[in-house]
Amino acid sequence: MMQKSVKISLSVLLVVGISVFLMSSTRSEQPDRTSLIHLMAVVPEVPSQVEFAGENISLDRLDMYERYDRELTGFCYNHSTTLLVLKRANRYFSMIVPVLEKNGIPADFVYLAAIESSFNPKALSPVKAAGLWQLMPSTAQQLGLEVNEYVDERYHVEKSTEAACRYLKSAYAEYGDWMAAAASYNAGRGRISTELKKQQAQNVFDLWLNDETSRYVFRLMAMKAVLSDPYRYGFAVKKKQLYQPVRTRMVTVTTPIDDLAQFARDNGITYAQLKEYNLWLRDRSLPNKTGREYQIAIPERDDLYYTSRKMETYQKSWTVD
Repeated sequence: MMQKSVKISLSVLLVVGISVFLMSSTRSEQPDRTSLIHLMAVVPEVPSQVEFAGENISLDRLDMYERYDRELTGFCYNHSTTLLVLKRANRYFSMIVPVLEKNGIPADFVYLAAIESSFNPKALSPVKAAGLWQLMPSTAQQLGLEVNEYVDERYHVEKSTEAACRYLKSAYAEYGDWMAAAASYNAGRGRISTELKKQQAQNVFDLWLNDETSRYVFRLMAMKAVLSDPYRYGFAVKKKQLYQPVRTRMVTVTTPIDDLAQFARDNGITYAQLKEYNLWLRDRSLPNKTGREYQIAIPERDDLYYTSRKMETYQKSWTVD
């Protein structure tokens, strides 16, 4: 109820502000429209074409123009979510892009993680898809990740990215087209392959699909546009406001850990910090009965405080300073 009241109050203030501006004008005719631009919702421009994963995609066709426009407008005016994605991108681009490139996946697929999870590594969907790449338990296991009550590598940034790469590689091998591979990440390869055949379509943009999948590839392209040039779309962020990457040292473990809280203390951090930088550890212990090798990340102390760390910007266009 309070949020509703705040929204109503803000709307009233906006209307009153515009009204006062109009009434205070000394000119008899309409005031200069450029004077009001800062009080109005500005419609983002849709380009004639966009580039994604090395492919130039024309937006001249009516339906493609409007589908892209819908997603671009959504990102531009869903301010809180888009701002969080931008801030988090500074931390996760440097972790994800090298893995994509190493596996021969176009770097643009980092935006797929952005639309899947808003770069929230703790993301868990109602259907139990988890992590930055929103992998289902069975899919993750098929892609080589460990998923059980003690270890869930869907929450491991690099390992889940490797798994996503394996999926995208396989999908590209089937379709020979990166946008079809992206659509299949949402709908499944079986669905995309079936619809391409039944609808006698040549590419994913020609398919009639459910709303979520139809929007998916356009969300991907629109997210790239906004994160490539945030200021152009109304987002002014300072360097100090970006979420910073955190350096870690790795501790190799091949034996059980009965108490992760004590393990954290022995390594100079809190249990909360251990869990934060090792989200894949899902319980208070690590039985490890098979003697498997795990790499546990221990964050560098200086990087845990804003006053003692160097501020880094992954992409210069993200900030206004």
